[in-house]
Amino acid sequence: MEKKQNSVEWLIRIVQSCIAPNYIPQEIIEQAKAMHKEEIRVAYMDGAFEKIRHLDGKEFIMPTDYYNETFGGNNE
Repeated sequence: MEKKQNSVEWLIRIVQSCIAPNYIPQEIIEQAKAMHKEEIRVAYMDGAFEKIRHLDGKEFIMPTDYYNETFGGNNE
């Protein structure tokens, strides 16, 4: 299975290629990657629990609505 590039890796690549190599300190890169990994883990677990809750007939929230409510974004 081919590894996909995540949004953090994409941003790092763009900054380093368009602004300057090594513009972002390595410790900040590692922290951002760790935060992203935790966000994905939590989202995966929340999705599994949400599916179980949905099967129980409880309220289901669409992922975009969850994102907007959680992070205050309006981006689709």
